[in-house]
Amino acid sequence: MSEPEGNTVNHAATEAAPSAASQLFDLRSIIALLFGVYGIILLVMGLFFESPGELEKAGGIDINLWSGIVMIVIAVLFALWAYLRPLVPPGERH
Repeated sequence: MSEPEGNTVNHAATEAAPSAASQLFDLRSIIALLFGVYGIILLVMGLFFESPGELEKAGGIDINLWSGIVMIVIAVLFALWAYLRPLVPPGERH
């Protein structure tokens, strides 16, 4: 049976919408964003706002700098993971 004239549905738009919505709420991209923002903040703090007293308390290691670098690397890895292995809605798996 065919659909009534006034009740036409654009099937392409309804199939694309769940995919776009699932990409929007991918937890990996949210984690990447958070790690990236905090990593940049720690990197800047470690490069420009570290006092000799703070370095002495940390045993001479610039913890903010190294933590920022590690967090940025983790953010890049999460972003790559989300890009290379995107979410697929359950109905579209092959």
